[in-house]
Amino acid sequence: MIHADIILKADHVLKMDSNLTTIARGAVAVKDGRIAAVGPEDYVCQKYSSGSVIGGAGRVLFPGLVNSHTHAAMVYFRGLGDDLPLKVWLEEHIWPAEEKWLSVEFVSDAAELACIEMLKAGITLYNDMYFHGDAIAAATKRLGMRAVVCAGILDFPSKTASTPEEYLRNAESFIRGWQEDELIRPGIAPHSPYACGPDTLRKAKQLSEKYNAPLHIHLSETEWEFTEILKRHGKTPVLFLDELGFLDQSVVAAHCVRVTSEEIETLGRRRVSVAHCIESNMKLASGIAPVVEMLSAGVKVTFGTDGAASNNDLNILSEMSTAAKVHKAFSGDPTVLDAKTVVLMATRWGAEALGLGELTGSIEEGKAADIVIADLTKPHLTPIYDVYSHMVYAMRPSDIETVVVNGRILVQDGKLTAADETEIVAKASAWGKKIMLQQ
Repeated sequence: MIHADIILKADHVLKMDSNLTTIARGAVAVKDGRIAAVGPEDYVCQKYSSGSVIGGAGRVLFPGLVNSHTHAAMVYFRGLGDDLPLKVWLEEHIWPAEEKWLSVEFVSDAAELACIEMLKAGITLYNDMYFHGDAIAAATKRLGMRAVVCAGILDFPSKTASTPEEYLRNAESFIRGWQEDELIRPGIAPHSPYACGPDTLRKAKQLSEKYNAPLHIHLSETEWEFTEILKRHGKTPVLFLDELGFLDQSVVAAHCVRVTSEEIETLGRRRVSVAHCIESNMKLASGIAPVVEMLSAGVKVTFGTDGAASNNDLNILSEMSTAAKVHKAFSGDPTVLDAKTVVLMATRWGAEALGLGELTGSIEEGKAADIVIADLTKPHLTPIYDVYSHMVYAMRPSDIETVVVNGRILVQDGKLTAADETEIVAKASAWGKKIMLQQ
């Protein structure tokens, strides 16, 4: 028999491959960080043996969830300035708080907290937009998680840079430093069409092309943004970016709440992926993105939490459930965003949107072992008729039992194995007290 580092078993194995294959009483053998075999339990266990066998009856196994848009370090601003419109929340509360507190230490500590929250909720890959990218990447790597970390770009000064040119130089240095890493993919994140002018956006695009790095941008989040870009440039936000040559498959556009039919067609034609952040958009009263229309136009829609300062958690399971129900209500059609499609959006499509579809996002031989097992024996998950339905409409982060990233067990029996959770939470509490005292 062939030795495997780990064998994972479950009553339901959701491969999330091109056929959306589900295996009853299945198993996955993991060796050297990769999926060596996947299939019925008898088949896998006849070929592979391991001293570490995890899961079994009453479990579901699926690819790690993908958070396609967040600002991880903003967990330290969770609950700061709630119940406000986006523009007021951002300009009068969040940006001033960042100006006061943003530092390498702050970002490093906060990113650790965000990572453990995401890991314990079954998220194995996230797409970040923030500052001090080296600190975020290093913290993520310490915990063994996978991430696309994108260096934030603005046209105005902050604690991290004084000019657009300095932001861009910092971004290039960051990309060069991490482009060969196994877990971290570096990218570039011009904040938005209203915070970055045409010249900055063009240069960000050129930098992306130079290094084959992903682009991550807020786009058409609010009615104000839509009107403002139209007033400044004579075009709506999506068409403005398209005219600049900014849009292609390297772009993950967060939100896309206020988009016209022409813009949706453009997003589909340019193969732009959209990070749907429904709970943040609802909380800030930004509106509801027309996801059903986007999907019909061939736009790859994924799920993001946004930052915990505007959500207020990093829970993709919740985003999945909320999105599925809200879009049924808005469309008047209970068949839209069916459970299988929603799970696909949260797994393989998320990985593909981040340019990592060849590596992760589905349970297939040769791919990285980024795998989650959840316990289906809980009262709220019993009885079970359709496992996809349960994942979308009933599952909670507390049901996540095992999380494996790149073949390494990071969560086992619901507990973090990759770091000292108590220490990370204590640091977060200490930061919170300092921030509260100086508000």
